[in-house]
Amino acid sequence: MRLLVRPPYWRGLRLGVAAGVEHTPVMKALAPATVVDVGANVGQFSLLMTALHPAARIVAFEPMPDAADTYRRLFAGNANVTLHQLAIAASAGEAELHVSARADSSSLLPIGEGQRTIFPGTEEAGTMQIATAPLDAVLPAADIARPALMKIDVQGYELEVLRGAAPLLDRFDHIYVEASFVPLYDGQPLQDEVAAFLGAHGFVEQGRYNMSLDADGKPVQADFLFARKPA
Repeated sequence: MRLLVRPPYWRGLRLGVAAGVEHTPVMKALAPATVVDVGANVGQFSLLMTALHPAARIVAFEPMPDAADTYRRLFAGNANVTLHQLAIAASAGEAELHVSARADSSSLLPIGEGQRTIFPGTEEAGTMQIATAPLDAVLPAADIARPALMKIDVQGYELEVLRGAAPLLDRFDHIYVEASFVPLYDGQPLQDEVAAFLGAHGFVEQGRYNMSLDADGKPVQADFLFARKPA
């Protein structure tokens, strides 16, 4: 019901996009001037952030054409929101995207047995070529007003995104990333590797949210908030 009683969400509902309200408790406590939404899909997280922080500038990245088209329609006329139809990666070029039968489970990594078993209906349905670029190739450091938040939801590709964003990480105050405790995609780095990379770049974990469990009650993945260590 809380989706329906907030006017900022009505446009999303008309387009079949539900705001990512599960992130509200942690995002309400932040006050970003810039939000970089990597793996924006159809705009669920961006929609939440425009409601909570309407003055924030949002720079989003989504490589899948259908999802990107929905995102553009959702935020048409909002001058604070910009979408780039590409994936953030360590290098510029093209890459093969493994398209899931459930589109939001698609990944630049092959869909693994863990994903197919724990989340039935997410098997590979095809592949497509998408554009990739490092973050600093499309977003100048001077355009990242502080405080700045980067959200990453890329189905196992988190570490490559962070490598592609490495030259700009010192411009960010918080990183909010979905990471896994068990392998879901082939070659996927797990949560401890993501945390180690961010630790080496001056971030410390502040909290874990939206934990997913398997049928035996064991942790599968969660959203992790990292904050820049005080100087």
